[in-house]
Amino acid sequence: MKIVIAADHGGYNIKQAIISALSTEGHIVEDLGTNDGETSVDYPVYAKALCKKLQQAEAELGILCCGTGIGMSMTANKQKGIRAAVLSDAFSAEMTRRHNNANVLCLGGRVLSEEQAVSLAKLFVSTPFEGGRHQRRIDMMED
Repeated sequence: MKIVIAADHGGYNIKQAIISALSTEGHIVEDLGTNDGETSVDYPVYAKALCKKLQQAEAELGILCCGTGIGMSMTANKQKGIRAAVLSDAFSAEMTRRHNNANVLCLGGRVLSEEQAVSLAKLFVSTPFEGGRHQRRIDMMED
């Protein structure tokens, strides 16, 4: 699966861990930056760049990382066709894919350990959308 990933300085470390883990599982992971965790950068720049890739069908799913995941999710959800979910537990990671067909996972590097972030990313990427009655609700969101 082709996945795009981006982070600001607060999410840099978990981004790097996720890239390593998903690449090892055979996914193609495109890193949109930032390239270090020391220099303060503006998360909206990275969120918008990632969303553009999804809108242009250059990837199937996206992962955004910042300090809490909240800023990234707020920015991403303002972009057409993006359904971003910020979360920190396995049940939500699974259900946001199964029922909401989320296409962007937002995680917080100051909220989650690298191990937790990797686990959630793997679950998000591997969980399919159930469709059915849930598609009707997705269509309602998009209207």
